[in-house]
Amino acid sequence: MTRATRPCVLVFAGLDPSGGAGMQADIEAIGGVGAHALPIITALTVQDNDRVFAVNPVDPAILRHQAQVLADKIPIAAVKIGIVGNRANAAEIADLIRELRQRKPELPVVLDTVLGSGHGYALSDGGPERALAPLISLATLITPNLLEATRLCPDAVGADEQAQHLLSAGSENVLIKGGHGEGSSVTNRWFAKGIAEAWNWPRLPGEFHGSGCTLASAIAGLLAKGLAMYDALERGQSFCQEALSSSYAIAPGQRMPNRRCVLRD
Repeated sequence: MTRATRPCVLVFAGLDPSGGAGMQADIEAIGGVGAHALPIITALTVQDNDRVFAVNPVDPAILRHQAQVLADKIPIAAVKIGIVGNRANAAEIADLIRELRQRKPELPVVLDTVLGSGHGYALSDGGPERALAPLISLATLITPNLLEATRLCPDAVGADEQAQHLLSAGSENVLIKGGHGEGSSVTNRWFAKGIAEAWNWPRLPGEFHGSGCTLASAIAGLLAKGLAMYDALERGQSFCQEALSSSYAIAPGQRMPNRRCVLRD
C-alpha cells in the first residue's frame, strides 16, 4: 500500500496563547491546503484575541538547533516567516535560508511582515522594520498590509511606490493586502517584475484575529505543493476568504478564522 506524503513548510512564528494568530494559525492554514507545517517558535507572546501585552523572543541558538535538526532529515519545500522577535533571530533565520537554498536554489520563502498587533504593540524588540531587514532580500514573496507597507516604505506614496521599494530591496514578489482600507471591498495587489495584478474581495463585517497569518501560510503551503505564484496567490486568497466567512467567536472582540475549511481543487 502506498502511503500518502505531504510537502513540508518550515515555519518561523510566535506562539499566540489565544490560538487565533501566530503558529497555530500557520499550522492550521498549511494543513488546510494540503501541506505539513514544521513549527519553530520565535517568540512567546502574552495576548488574547484582541491585544498583545508582551513578546518574549526565543534564544536564537535554540531556534537554529530546532530548525537544523528538521532540515537535516526532512525535505523542506517552502519556508514561511511570521514575527521574528528580534534582529538576532532574523539573522539566524536568514543564514539557515541561505544554507537551504544551497540544496534547493528555488526554495520559496514567504515573509509575512508582522510589525505590530492590530492595537499597536510592536512584535519585536527595537525597530521591527530593522529586525526584518536581513529577510526581505531573501523573500520570494512579502505580504505587508497597508499599515506595514507604510512603515516599511516611509518615503513611498501609494501601493505602487511601496511595492517598487520592496522589490528593489530584493523581494521577488509583493502582495499588499487591503484589509485595513475602506469601502465595501478589500483589494489585494500583487507586484513583481513586469507584473501588477489585483483581486477584489467582499469586505466582511467584524474584525478577525490572524487573517494575515492565514493568508501567508496558505500561500506558502500551496507554493510547497508546486503551484505557480499566481495560482498560489489566487487559491490562497480564496482559502482565506472562506476561513473568514466561516469564522467563529471565543469571546467578545476579534473572531477566529475557521482554517479547518477544506480548499477545493
